[in-house]
Amino acid sequence: MGEYLHQQGYTCLGPRLAGHATNVDDMLRARWTDWTASVEDGYQLLRGVTEDIFLVGLSMGGVLSLLMSTRLKVRGVIAMSAPAHLPEDYPIWLLQLISLFVKYRPKTNEEPGSGWFDKTVYQDHIAYSQNPVRSAAELKKVILAMRAALPKVDVPVLLMHSRDETYVLPENLEEIYAGLVNASDKTKLYITGSGHVLTRDASRDQVFKSALEFIQRISIQK
Repeated sequence: MGEYLHQQGYTCLGPRLAGHATNVDDMLRARWTDWTASVEDGYQLLRGVTEDIFLVGLSMGGVLSLLMSTRLKVRGVIAMSAPAHLPEDYPIWLLQLISLFVKYRPKTNEEPGSGWFDKTVYQDHIAYSQNPVRSAAELKKVILAMRAALPKVDVPVLLMHSRDETYVLPENLEEIYAGLVNASDKTKLYITGSGHVLTRDASRDQVFKSALEFIQRISIQK
């Protein structure tokens, strides 16, 4: 998506969130405030180029984008496949307790890649093979922080979710949308023919174009 938007003339930055894209053990040490700090670091880098900044995120990235739009000056938010709650919504204290005995859990009980529509793209998709249980507690913390912040979101928001999603169910979009009571402009878009990773799966072209149209529409509203 970043490459696509760059081709349309936009400066894009994909910050690496703390604990991501290195080693799964690094995720164990990351806390949810480290992730918000990663977003702010990326934001400050872009501020050296422009003041018109949109936060765009997938899954937990969507959660962070919504939350941080209440702390940073942005023009709008695009949140894709964002959860309003965990698929297995255990209490934080229980997740922390379990993590003392069980370090990692499989990402899903289904066959790896079964939720993908574009199997070719899935073959070169890079991701951690399992989820640290301790990180699930941190994810729940940031989700709760986002939910508390939703009424404070006052910028335009585009929510995208796949109707075929089996990991973070589409009802999550409705919960987030209902919480955006003060957003100046809010749009929900359901995609079909895609799994959780909207930016890489089979319907990615529609996702990219919808993001571009949203950014263009909001950008001209000075």
